[in-house]
Amino acid sequence: MFDHIGLHVRDLSSTITFYTAALAPLGFVLCSRDDTSAGFGPKGAPALWLYAAPKSKPSPIHVAFTAKKHAHVDTFHAAGLSSGGKDNGKPGLRTDYSPTYYAAFLVDPDGNNVEAVCLT
Repeated sequence: MFDHIGLHVRDLSSTITFYTAALAPLGFVLCSRDDTSAGFGPKGAPALWLYAAPKSKPSPIHVAFTAKKHAHVDTFHAAGLSSGGKDNGKPGLRTDYSPTYYAAFLVDPDGNNVEAVCLT
């Protein structure tokens, strides 16, 4: 349904650091960057855009990224924690969602709930 999504962030550099680390295990990379924005996604196809908005008030949202393996979810969580994210749900099965719903949740530097989920 979505082609891309954009988030306003207060500190572009620290948010880029967080997403670079957290999204690498999922196969997503920093595709584009300038002084006011950055785009992440599969190489050459940015789909998550970050826009510098240092005076913006946080309006947290939830974003979930697909992971191919449980190990990718685990690494997403660990990398996100080590790069400025906060734990919002350790990796594990969420059987209340689905018998195969394996996910982890982080809060990014701007308060957004960021998830990696593997459905196999």
